[in-house]
Amino acid sequence: MTAEESITITTRKSLYENIKILRQKNGWSQKDLADRLGISIPALSKIETGFTDISLSRLEQISCVYKITAAELLDAKNGKTDSAPNLHLSILKKKLAHREREIINLRKKIIELYEQIQDKGK
Repeated sequence: MTAEESITITTRKSLYENIKILRQKNGWSQKDLADRLGISIPALSKIETGFTDISLSRLEQISCVYKITAAELLDAKNGKTDSAPNLHLSILKKKLAHREREIINLRKKIIELYEQIQDKGK
């Protein structure tokens, strides 16, 4: 095996690992990411395990989902790119915003149920 082949294999392995690590850091299941990419769960599993090579367009699509560049996705540091702290903060902000929306919706439901109980009591 040449040095170039070794680098290519290492980069590919790192890419597949990065895809999985970033999915987990986002708190997404394989189904969540597969849905975002418009592919099946088995297809995503094959990508994450390196069983399937991905095209450049798929690489760009995956990097867009993670809101990072394709170069960062290819970085050999297993998802620990320079933007990782920002990515982590962004993920936490999104999760917090999602939870806040859930709380607001639950409060609305409580109010609606309370009003229904009040109306039945009249």
